Amino acid sequence: MPNSAKESVSDLFGSKVFNSSVMRQRLPKQIYKSVLKTINEDLPLEENIADVVATAMMDWAIEQGATHFTHWFQPMTGITAEKHDSFISPTADGKIIMEFSGKELIKGEPDASSFPSGGLRATFEARGYTAWDPTSYAFVKGTTLYIPTVFCSYSGEVLDKKTPLLRSMEALSDQAVRILKLFGKDDVKKVTTTIGAEQEYFLVEREMYKKRKDIILTGRSLFGAKPPKGQEKDDHYFGKIRGRVAKYMDELDKELWKLGISSKTRHNEVAPSQHEMAPIFTSTNMATDHNQLIMEMMQRVAYRHNLACLLHEKPFEGVNGSGKHNNWSMATNTGENLLDPTDNPADNKQFLLFLCATIEAVYKYSELMRISVASAGNDHRLGANEAPPAIVSVFLGEQLTAILKSIATGEKITNAKDLVMELGVKSLPSFIVDATDRNRTSPFAFTGNKFEFRMLGSNQSISGPNITLNTIVADVLEDFADTLEKASDLDAAIDALLKESVERSKNIVFNGNNYSDEWVEEAARRGLPNLKTTPAALETFLLEKNVELFGKHGIFTKTEMASRYEILLEEYCMTINIEALTTLDLAKQEIIPAAITYSKEVGESLLVKKNCSDAIDVTVETALLKKSSALLAQMYQAISALETALEGVEGCDGPQAEAYYFCNTVIPAMNAVREPADALEMIVAEKYWPFPSYKDILFYV
Repeated sequence: MPNSAKESVSDLFGSKVFNSSVMRQRLPKQIYKSVLKTINEDLPLEENIADVVATAMMDWAIEQGATHFTHWFQPMTGITAEKHDSFISPTADGKIIMEFSGKELIKGEPDASSFPSGGLRATFEARGYTAWDPTSYAFVKGTTLYIPTVFCSYSGEVLDKKTPLLRSMEALSDQAVRILKLFGKDDVKKVTTTIGAEQEYFLVEREMYKKRKDIILTGRSLFGAKPPKGQEKDDHYFGKIRGRVAKYMDELDKELWKLGISSKTRHNEVAPSQHEMAPIFTSTNMATDHNQLIMEMMQRVAYRHNLACLLHEKPFEGVNGSGKHNNWSMATNTGENLLDPTDNPADNKQFLLFLCATIEAVYKYSELMRISVASAGNDHRLGANEAPPAIVSVFLGEQLTAILKSIATGEKITNAKDLVMELGVKSLPSFIVDATDRNRTSPFAFTGNKFEFRMLGSNQSISGPNITLNTIVADVLEDFADTLEKASDLDAAIDALLKESVERSKNIVFNGNNYSDEWVEEAARRGLPNLKTTPAALETFLLEKNVELFGKHGIFTKTEMASRYEILLEEYCMTINIEALTTLDLAKQEIIPAAITYSKEVGESLLVKKNCSDAIDVTVETALLKKSSALLAQMYQAISALETALEGVEGCDGPQAEAYYFCNTVIPAMNAVREPADALEMIVAEKYWPFPSYKDILFYV
């Protein structure tokens, strides 16, 4: 850890990254220019150039303390994978030299049978390849040089989350550049989607975490009575950060800064023991790499502080879950944000085209947006405290909504003047109010110069949602470009196109309270899908329009889509199955024995009193014994019902039916076991309860 008095943050930032600055210092000028061209223009790198880069990269990494290298990739598990090889190469005299070739940099060979393929490959077909992604910087972590790569099978099937992400970025760039050329911007060669992914998480005492088998095995608490205080009064959000947590955040920031991750904002969240960090925007593929590192580093640093970092979407029932707000925008290689409304959005036709394309894309493919955030964990969160519902809608705010209404109706609106906020105190500054408010209930909200996709779960990779978002926007931009390139009168064609687009997608725009029952009814009238569960969402994945979309833009083949469908269903079913088995284990091995022990003590007290005198009041003992016995009987019956439910899984006809069975039969059976268990927790003396309660976990860091 650097001494802050001796080493500044600017020196620390990116010190473990083989970034553009390091390459400029260490590579020959022409080699550096070639690498830069590869990064900026998506061109392949020649092998002779790769040899020079590999040598420079190895020398730099060894100076950083590295002895090994790994091709770091993102399989369809949603987490990262790595296999480490040392730089050593034996010599004839029995010694070693440190070597790293361009071939080793560009290509690796992990065991493809170790990762889910959704039926793309037989399990005995093991060969797979990783290929260097030069658009993401290599970095050193510990004693290893990490090289970001893509991952495919021996026969070329895509087995990772990064390859389709890069494809989707290229697809959007190609179509966005076509639109910009119509506005005379021939200097724009590339449009990059940019992401700022806010990350929410819980910090709990590690010793308490180790006593909660359910949280260890499943990421969430399967049992737990509501504590006397939950998040009432919401006095945690923006409150004072506790000293121990502040020290954790300090170290986390430093570790992330070393890796070139611009951790910018940190604060408490609404739930007790819940916190958030937010980085500065960067390109989508870099942001995806960074977010994987953020989650890993959060847990590593927590361990060093005797804490546990929980990234599950809903680790505790009854308090806020954790999300990941995906702030998405589009930027040109010349530095222009295409979602910046500028001072006069009503007359900014370029902005309106990109705005309307995004809105129409979300409307046209709302099922895919929901699928992109679907998981067993996120099902507990969506529609609950502080999380958007499963109905996908777009928030624009009053000003932009009025502009779009004007486009649709032809009625002119006067440009709204900037609203100056006066606070009534001369010494306080006045400031311009933003054009839009921030609707915390909206799944997809325009927030000034970007869209905030708020449905992502805290534990998931951001690649899937951004593959979807990039592709669907590329699709609509392609339609726009096809229409406008044929126009003889461009201005008139743009006006007509905007009007048609607003009319087509108007049902997706909603600025009100997405939590209200009235919105659920209104959304149904508008024809917006309400896919409340992961099985319901996944059932729409292979719709013809979705298969055609991804195939048309070269993101997935039909076979690759089918494989992902299988993997997502399998992941859902495995998650619920593990939770159900853990529920049975805890109920039978820990909760019931604890409750019986407590009941025995109450019963013994009752007998002692009765033996002393019939006149002694035994009302309390009798009531406690009756209530605990009734709850134990209820719980025992629920356990039997859950065991029977799990046996019924084998009778399901296919993975979709199995997913629905877990959703509609197994989860309710699990909840039926939890209900009497949580009631018993409120009766059984604390010294008998087998694991820490919610109040212990949430309020004692």
